[in-house]
Amino acid sequence: MHYLDFETSIADLDAAIETLQADLSEGRREAIDAEIERLNKQKQRQLKSMYSGLTAWRKCQVARHPDRPHCSNYIDNLFTEVTALAGDRGYSEDQAVRSVLARFRDRPVIVIGHEKGRDTRSRLHHNFGMARPEGYRKATRLMKLADRFGLPLITLVDTPGAYPGLGAEQRGQAEAIARTIEASIRVRIPIVSVIVGEGGSGGAVAFATADRTAMLEHSVYSVISPEGCASILWKDAGMMQLAADALRLTAQDMKRLGVIDRILPEPLGGAQRDHKQSIETVGNAIAEMLEETSGMSRKQLVKARRRKFTDMFAA
Repeated sequence: MHYLDFETSIADLDAAIETLQADLSEGRREAIDAEIERLNKQKQRQLKSMYSGLTAWRKCQVARHPDRPHCSNYIDNLFTEVTALAGDRGYSEDQAVRSVLARFRDRPVIVIGHEKGRDTRSRLHHNFGMARPEGYRKATRLMKLADRFGLPLITLVDTPGAYPGLGAEQRGQAEAIARTIEASIRVRIPIVSVIVGEGGSGGAVAFATADRTAMLEHSVYSVISPEGCASILWKDAGMMQLAADALRLTAQDMKRLGVIDRILPEPLGGAQRDHKQSIETVGNAIAEMLEETSGMSRKQLVKARRRKFTDMFAA
């Protein structure tokens, strides 16, 4: 387990529990088990207290936690008959965006999501979840494909933002994102989105423009990262905690502002501590959101989606 800087007391408790579990003294087994139970209860109390009052900056840290379930974890566990869909048919395949044709609870769907990678090698391979123009053009192509065959679209958002490199800008990064958002508004199919970690900048908006949008309890969604905001406003990235508060980027803020439709509870201590429960929660939410749009015609879907976002901008 990777521990965040505010979880040092939890790390100490886990270390103590691990030491006791390694003690094989038969004569002390009953006392050891009782002490382990006491420490586990103390750990649960501390996690509950700690995670019930997280600041905006600490939520950013949890949303970026390297042990949280990633796009691939959700795809591998929630979907069956998975077939990869690759390439933008213009430049290349973008490994930061995973896209598949699959079945969700026996219903054919297309899934598009950001993949950050788990270790150093895979993170480099997936460019830390930062998509290039070809990733967004691939997404646009698949949105139109889903529209052609009447397949619901599910998006999983987890990115610090679109890749800001020179090559990406030369290949039209802003235009590619804008085209994806345009396609999200125009396609005549149900679109449901879940922000499972970090929803950063236009790179996240391109995938979160949906009929129904949910956020995991400790995920974040913002026009810019706290570090970027602090660098622009105060010329000091160290002011990131103040920037995080000002940006109102938590799931609770987004729900209050009407940007998202629902907040999904996470296991005690964050999604990183119980992948199975987190994945199950997201799967149930996807099913519920798809059900909410099931009775709408194609024309009604587009009309309601347009109204949702025009009302948001007018507020």
